[in-house]
Amino acid sequence: MPDRSSRRAFLKTSGALSASSLLGSGLGGCAAPSFPAPPLSTAEQLQLSSVQAVDAIRSGRIPAQTYMRTLIARAEALKDLNALIVLDTAGAMQAAQRIDAMRDSGQALPRLAGLPIVVKDNINTSALPTTGGTAALRGVRPKRNAPSLQKLLDAGAIVIGKSNLHELAFGITSTNLTPFAGAVKNPYDRTRIPGGSSGGTAAAIAARIVPAGLGTDTGGSSRVPAALCGIVGLRPSVGNGGAQRRYTDTHAVVPISHTRDTVGPMARSVADIALLDAVITGAPVATAAALRGLRIGVPASFWEGMDSQLAAVVIKAEARLANAGVVFVDVDLPGLQALNNSVSFQLALHEPIADIPAYLAATGVTGITLKDIAAMVASPDVKGAFDAILADAFGKDYDAALRVHRPKLQALYADYFATHRLDAMLFPTTILPAVPIDLAAGSGKVSINGGPLVDTFGTFIRNTDPGSNAGIPGLSLPAGLTAGGLPVGLELDGPLGSDARLIAIALAFEAVLGGVPAPNL
Repeated sequence: MPDRSSRRAFLKTSGALSASSLLGSGLGGCAAPSFPAPPLSTAEQLQLSSVQAVDAIRSGRIPAQTYMRTLIARAEALKDLNALIVLDTAGAMQAAQRIDAMRDSGQALPRLAGLPIVVKDNINTSALPTTGGTAALRGVRPKRNAPSLQKLLDAGAIVIGKSNLHELAFGITSTNLTPFAGAVKNPYDRTRIPGGSSGGTAAAIAARIVPAGLGTDTGGSSRVPAALCGIVGLRPSVGNGGAQRRYTDTHAVVPISHTRDTVGPMARSVADIALLDAVITGAPVATAAALRGLRIGVPASFWEGMDSQLAAVVIKAEARLANAGVVFVDVDLPGLQALNNSVSFQLALHEPIADIPAYLAATGVTGITLKDIAAMVASPDVKGAFDAILADAFGKDYDAALRVHRPKLQALYADYFATHRLDAMLFPTTILPAVPIDLAAGSGKVSINGGPLVDTFGTFIRNTDPGSNAGIPGLSLPAGLTAGGLPVGLELDGPLGSDARLIAIALAFEAVLGGVPAPNL
């Protein structure tokens, strides 16, 4: 469906709602629900967003310990999702007790007082091991928290546990075959993947175990699971590193690629992402942009080849945004995929050769080598990736990828936004909803609309990977549910450094599109 006329035709033939019925349906609002006087019921506690939870704790409407007990019980009840590698009940309750003691004594509470979060288990935590979801690193205990996490902790957030992930973050399904981790299940359908590699964080948030958490993103690892689990995921600007990098967590995350890796917040609302991003960066909390007059690029190549049920959702969402005043500009990025193919694996399968040993040294890990880690990998797809890394299969192409092709990719994006005067670009985060878990391969083959089998990994990162390689910011937010009840995401990508503006646009889009219903668990 390469242009708007084709997408409008799809709407007509699929029995989509008319513009007037869309505007009058009441589906577009996302106003915060009003709650009765305390105490909040268990069901009400589970539906609290991060902003609402912090407000309830700070105002005294619910003690931090009461809220924490509710979420711990939720985590225990939903162990079968494999969303968490470890649940730190004692540590979380002690931290909640400190928050309550501060409030009871009249002390000023920090900005995120009592907010429970999960942290992907490749992000360094001093209170808990950081395993990367792999056997060789199970005993790694960092001395310091990752800087982005430390900012949240300093503001009063509480780590309830470490979340599961695709082994070593080298995959898009979170089907981790390491015995102590296991395959993460999608809360909307336990037989399906949650996306990856930050699948545990996404599943925990969607399942109402926590309202927010941290993932990481190299080629789509926070945005893909956000899309498949009906939540919001942000990949902040990375650029060429240094001052262009929005979050600074060097050597504080089990790495894939220092050029591409970043920590990214995940939550059930864009407002929560805005709050977490503000705490991490020290910037003001973003406020919603005005919809009318926004110029949003719609690149045809990102909208082609979609699953039909997913297409119905994203095309209706685009129509609702257009009715709200957004100006969509049909313009593609010629040659993007070929250029991206000259950058992607060349970075991701060469940089670990130096980056993983550098991380181990900086974290104080001794007696473990890159070869040791590779030898103990349990997931077949990740084993294949490490075979390529140890053979340095892409080493000969690395310099050209970094110094020639990546700058061209970055220039293509910069020219796209500038030439067409675009605030951002919009596209389906993934071209498929969640697919069945493949325990044999970890990440095998999938079919789109009954077509030939294609690579699962490449299919799910097709739309997220190019922006990752260019280092620009991207945010996935819910677009709705398929006819089969599976979440679908829409992604906004923006120019390098436009993170605050991108969040502001996403806030406005969320006001039109709303969220998705909670899974039936």
